Amino acid sequence: MKNDGIASANISALHCIDLSSPDIHTSVTLLKQACLDSGFFYVVNHGISQEFMDEVFAQSKKLFDLPLEEKMKHLRNEKHRGYTPSLDEHLDPDNQINGDYKEGYYIGVEIPEDDPESQRPFYGSNLWPTAGTLPGWKETMEKYHQEALEVTKAVSRLIALALDLDVDFFDRPEFLGRPIATLRLLHYEGKLSDPSNGIFGAGAHSDYGLITLLATDDVSGLQICKDKDAEPQIWEYVPPLRGAFVVNLGDMLERWSNGIFRSTLHRVLGNGRERFSIAYFVEPSHDCIVECLPTCQSKINPPRYPPIKCETYLLQRYKDTHADRNSYK
Repeated sequence: MKNDGIASANISALHCIDLSSPDIHTSVTLLKQACLDSGFFYVVNHGISQEFMDEVFAQSKKLFDLPLEEKMKHLRNEKHRGYTPSLDEHLDPDNQINGDYKEGYYIGVEIPEDDPESQRPFYGSNLWPTAGTLPGWKETMEKYHQEALEVTKAVSRLIALALDLDVDFFDRPEFLGRPIATLRLLHYEGKLSDPSNGIFGAGAHSDYGLITLLATDDVSGLQICKDKDAEPQIWEYVPPLRGAFVVNLGDMLERWSNGIFRSTLHRVLGNGRERFSIAYFVEPSHDCIVECLPTCQSKINPPRYPPIKCETYLLQRYKDTHADRNSYK
């Protein structure tokens, strides 16, 4: 196992982007600095009320408080919807002796089974707990799914400007007009991590999609490593910030930007306290062609990656990671 550098871990000072600010120039400048440095930043004043966020976390807790037998009735299916128990996933198998000490629940884009689009990878019907078991749960999660997508689109407009693109570049139908978006509820049971012995809340990984939004409770655990090739690796904690999302870029955006913007290695360490978080992963539409952006290439910096269809790229990455979602924070 690698020396995990935990003795050198400190606090990461991330930029904070105010989505309500009229000073777009400053917002774009801060975001660009963050994307060049680590691909991680906070967003605040994003339009989702704290009252509603508290309700989403409360409903998430109600789900995970159910007996295991009840949760296993909704075990994740081939469409990547439903429940995943603790130790089910290995995000860093080379350095983990067990799976991740967390349980989760996937909620994707809801497509009725009689819609031909439901046959496409990553689309389909969700697995919902019955209204008798968790009243109002489905409605809360569907509303959050929609509102989180609007936040992602607002962030994508700043990213477009930071890449010298038109502000609505990612709003196009082939990009985020019909996105592949997955909500992921997460519960860390309070297991104390021990990196030197391969025990993690969530193993080290980078996200392979476009953009991830992360809402957390007030318990620390998320760490980032800005230089994955360093020996030892230096890990920095990302402190929880009430009312904010932690946003990070995925491998797809690093590829799209020709390596200019960064997708960074991250993991979760348990400190013995129960922890809840809510991740929202967003990729463009199935048929989107991911190819080097015109503003990210030149004669001295030609495209590093060949064009690839989003659906093909995602299927390859799912296969590479044994069909497990790559990012759980």
